[in-house]
Parts: sequence; C-alpha cells; structure tokens
Amino acid sequence: MTPTVTVDIGTTSIKLCLFDAEGALQAADRCATPTRRDAWGEIYDTDAVMDAVRSFVDALDPAARRAVQCIVIAGVGESGGLVDPDLSLVSPMILWHDHRGADLLTGLTEADRARVYAVTGLPVNANYALSKVAWALAHAERSTAAAQWLNVSEYVAALLTGRRWAEPSLASRTMALDLVGRRWSREVCGLFGVDPGVFPPLRAASEGFAMDPATARAWGLDEVTVHVAGHDHMVGGVGADLRPGEMLDSTGTTEGVLALLRTPRLDAVTAATKLAGGLACDGDGFTLFASIPTGGSAFATLRTLLDREADELADLVARAHRDWVLGSVDLDRLPLVLPQFRGSPPPRKDATARGAIAGLQTDTTAVELVLACFLGMVRQFAEVWELFDLELDRVKVIGPASANPLWLQLKADYLGVPLSVSGFPEVVSRGAQALAHGIRLPWSASEPRDVPPNTARTAELAQWRARTADRWAHLAEMPA
Repeated sequence: MTPTVTVDIGTTSIKLCLFDAEGALQAADRCATPTRRDAWGEIYDTDAVMDAVRSFVDALDPAARRAVQCIVIAGVGESGGLVDPDLSLVSPMILWHDHRGADLLTGLTEADRARVYAVTGLPVNANYALSKVAWALAHAERSTAAAQWLNVSEYVAALLTGRRWAEPSLASRTMALDLVGRRWSREVCGLFGVDPGVFPPLRAASEGFAMDPATARAWGLDEVTVHVAGHDHMVGGVGADLRPGEMLDSTGTTEGVLALLRTPRLDAVTAATKLAGGLACDGDGFTLFASIPTGGSAFATLRTLLDREADELADLVARAHRDWVLGSVDLDRLPLVLPQFRGSPPPRKDATARGAIAGLQTDTTAVELVLACFLGMVRQFAEVWELFDLELDRVKVIGPASANPLWLQLKADYLGVPLSVSGFPEVVSRGAQALAHGIRLPWSASEPRDVPPNTARTAELAQWRARTADRWAHLAEMPA
C-alpha cells in the first residue's frame, strides 16, 4: 500500500485519518458533519466539508503530507445531489435521511414496488436516492441536461479530480441500479420519470483518478490518486474482513447489520422483510443489510431523558454492566423499552415511528432505565437479525459499541453467540485504504477481543423474552 489519507463522511461526524504504507495509523481527527436546513429538509454544507478535508491535510507534518499518494473517501449511502460538468451544484447535496421526495413514492402500485425490489434489491423507501433525484430534477432552477447525480463521497472525489463517477456499493443504495446486471435500470428509473443517464458510470473502489494537479499543488501534495471506497458500513465489512457465516455489527449514530452473500436474494419472501440488498465493495459478492435507526444516538436520548452529563451517563452504564454480570438484576423489575427513538427498523421501516416505555414503577432507578434501554436495543437488534434467516457463527463489532461493555455483554448473552470486538477505532477508514489498494487485511489487524455469552443469562433472557412477548408486541404495533 501507499501512504493514504482517508475521509469517512458519517451522519454526525467526519473522520479523517492518515495511514502509512503498512496500514499503521499515523494521525486522526474528526469534526461535526457540516449540515444546514433549507426549505425542504437537511442538506450538506459542501464548502465546509471540503474545508474539513483541507484543514486535516494542512495540519499534517510537511514531510508526511508530501508522502501522501492516495486519498480515499467513504461515507453514508443514499445522500447526493445533481452536479454539472463544471462541478457546480444544480441541486442541494441532500442528506440520506431527508425525505423530500417521499410524495413521489405514493403513486407506485404494489406490483411496481415488487418489481423495484426484484431489480434493485431495495424496498421502496424515501431514504434511497432515486426519489431525491426525481425531486431534484423537478425543482432545478437551471438546465439539468448535463447534470449527474453524485453521492456526497463521490462529490468530494469529483472536486479533487474534476471527474464524475459512481462507486458500485453506493450505486446499489440509490434504488436505481440493476443489482444482477450491475447497470442503471431504465425500467426502475422510468417509474419516476428519470432518465438513467443522470447517473454516472460505475468505477470500482480500486480504480481511482489522479488528483487535479493544480489542486494538489495548492494543498501541498505531489502526485495523488483519489478513490471512492464506498458505503461506510460496507467498507467497514472490508476492514473487518467479513466472511460468509459472520455478521457485521457496525455501530454509529445508527446501527448497521450486514451479511455477505454469494448471490443476491431478490425473492418475494426477502422483499417482505424490507432488508436491503446491495453490492459488496470488493466487487465480487453481494450484501444483505439492515439499518436500525437507533444506535449510538441512544446516548443522546438517555442524556436528555435523564438530564445527565456524558460522564454521569457513562457511570450509569458502568453500574448497569456491573449489576448484570454479577447476576443482581431482576429482569421483571425493568421497564420494557421499545427504542424506536428515530424510527423503526425492518420490517416496518417507518421513519415516523417513535419509542415507548412501559412498566415504570415509583421506585424504578436510573440504572434500571439505562439497562432496560440497552436491553430493548439488543432485543430489536436480534429481531432484525432473525429476518436474515442465515446461520451465525460469529458477530464482529465495530464502532462506538466496542467501548460499551454493557451493550456488548447484553448482545452476546441475548444472541447466545460470541462477539469479536474491534480494539481499533477506525475500521472503516482502514478498510477504505485496503480497498483502494485492492487488498484484504486480516481481522487480527483490528486487535479484536472476544465477548463470550453466559449460558445461564442466555436462558434467563429467553424466559424473559417469552414472558414479555405480548407487551412487546403491543408496543411495536402502536400507531406512529
């Protein structure tokens, strides 16, 4: 490999790293993802995104900066905007969870929706880019004849190179890609009145373009190649050396559940689960993926709910973990928490759904409520995994959950399966470097540790799950 700057554009933060030629982390920083509101929803401040990347490069030691030969960008799926050949924006750069195109989905018939899944592997949903593309074309204030739709990661790469292209795993999050044919679907695009020519040609993560020489000089760089690594959760799968029979638990603001497939699952049974099919970043396989809206964001919810500072909440989490492993938790005292604080995961997949708490008592403690919240998250997580209908040998965990012993132990105990937890904080960024150079890194490079399940607690949780099944179902079926 070569010395590489990686850019991981997440929902709430941008992670920036410098890796040397051996893949060792040399520098890292992060900043809040710069966004703002417009009249319809939330959009990126693209100038501020580029400023963040430039500031990281500027802050590198001059010798380290001159040694950089590669810049690789990964990030959230589903986001994007229309971009002209001169790289000016014809539309806003829209965030992935912005639903401004939702009304365009209402006219689809059940047959249309079934066909969309059979071609693209995606359930019809306003998160995916195609409805945003149709909205942007309809609301453009100038000609869109030469405009192409780029994901935010692809747009950053375009600004650095002067070239427009689409990376396959990100393309498979648009709801416009024929998953088997690996080409833009005229049939599906036609349902929205969109010409598939609005999408650029596909280019694999290992195939970059040279950075614009004038830009490179202005940034104090020599000859640099720019790559788009792909959808952040999928890139994390590469960094975790994910294999068939394993599940990647990719935690961040949301929680991503990912499995690798040798062939795509486009049947009606899988379509009913609303799991998302896609292309793997390495270009060889396929993915099955679910996004759980409430992941690491639960920390902010609990801080607000309990009116606690971050260190105070961390202490409550530690106390709950201690009580759990010591066997001093009475599960029947715990409230039942349905943690749909930011919407529901598959199979409902409803952005308007909200959480609920049942069974609060006059003497319910803050520690019990924290434990109940994470237990609810684990229960929801397990139910989502059941939709995959795959054998499970091991769970690989990356992201913020790696530092939360309560969340980890509850998950291992609930699933009855060992977790292998990354000790390295930037698995997505390491995966991005590997993808750009066409190699695989072993999972051992992420310094994993095992979290085994406790068989007695697994049995106790199964009994608790049965006892609370009716109440849980009642909470889940409440109207949004």
